[in-house]
Amino acid sequence: MRSLALLLLLLSSLALAKPPAPADLQAVFTLAGVGALCEQTRPLLLRGLPEPAASRLGKQEFSSEALCRALAAKVAAGYDQQLERARTLLSSPLAQRFSAAEKAVGDEPQAFEAYRKQLAERPPRGARVELVKALDEAAHTTDLAHLLRYEIGKTQAWLVLAEHGESITEAELSERTAKESEALRSSSQQGIETFMLFAYRRIPSEQISEYLALYQDEAVATLLRRTVEAIPQVFAERRAALR
Repeated sequence: MRSLALLLLLLSSLALAKPPAPADLQAVFTLAGVGALCEQTRPLLLRGLPEPAASRLGKQEFSSEALCRALAAKVAAGYDQQLERARTLLSSPLAQRFSAAEKAVGDEPQAFEAYRKQLAERPPRGARVELVKALDEAAHTTDLAHLLRYEIGKTQAWLVLAEHGESITEAELSERTAKESEALRSSSQQGIETFMLFAYRRIPSEQISEYLALYQDEAVATLLRRTVEAIPQVFAERRAALR
């Protein structure tokens, strides 16, 4: 009877569980760096885009608010009770220390450029590089950077084609831009690894290993995996709204 009572209690709690509200998820996006990607999208879209094509962009479809809201809505579905754990981990002192190190790179542009050139002549220890690569993979940093650049490029191409009166499906657009995707991923990965090596250069490898474990936690891993899966869908829907 005790087992039956526990089972009924479990089923009751599962029935009452609801997906997190998209607004709550957007707060975690900020901690995970996804919010920054949303903020970069519209400025990058407009960069180098001819005025006639830019005028088709509208003001809402690719605003940072609209993008993050759409991403949050897709990621929230089925994410259930993992949100609080992800928030706790991503706001921890360990995560904050690494975030501060990443933000500090912007204050040292000359030092970063000198470091980038130095890497070609004196690569760091192999173990350190492998650790950074593992962190990049777990945090989906290259995946997110590549997808942002690729989907922005696809959207720019679609806007230019539409301005010239050419209609193109999403499948055709992906086929035409497939080679660009490969090149963007390679350059994104190289840039991310260099950035991480520079940003974390004063942080012991033991702490990087702890930070890696944070991103390997199921709550954070699920959040980022679902975000990566949602980005192409959201951009395709934004483009469709401009038709």
